[in-house]
Amino acid sequence: MRLMVQQKALQAAAGLQPVLPLIRKADRDLFDQVRRAMNSVVLNIAEAEGNDPGTAKARFATACGSAKEVRAGLQLAAAYGYIGRTRCATIDIALDQVCAMSWRLSGR
Repeated sequence: MRLMVQQKALQAAAGLQPVLPLIRKADRDLFDQVRRAMNSVVLNIAEAEGNDPGTAKARFATACGSAKEVRAGLQLAAAYGYIGRTRCATIDIALDQVCAMSWRLSGR
């Protein structure tokens, strides 16, 4: 399960590659926020793998929150007209799966 959540997080990160430059061009602050949040998703999942169960649960919960932050950032970018909504559909699906898996792994 954990390997799958990491793979989904990396899939979402790869999906951001074509849209991040568009966001950066229009809004550097939003670009930075989305990029840092995506980094947080992947890195917190990785950190959870090497921690005791209690800390791992906290890292998975943080990863879930950061994935939701990325989704909100993409929704904002679409609402502001920086990117098309359809460009983010695949990323959104992967992030939704990351949220579900990481939340479950957090034990909440």
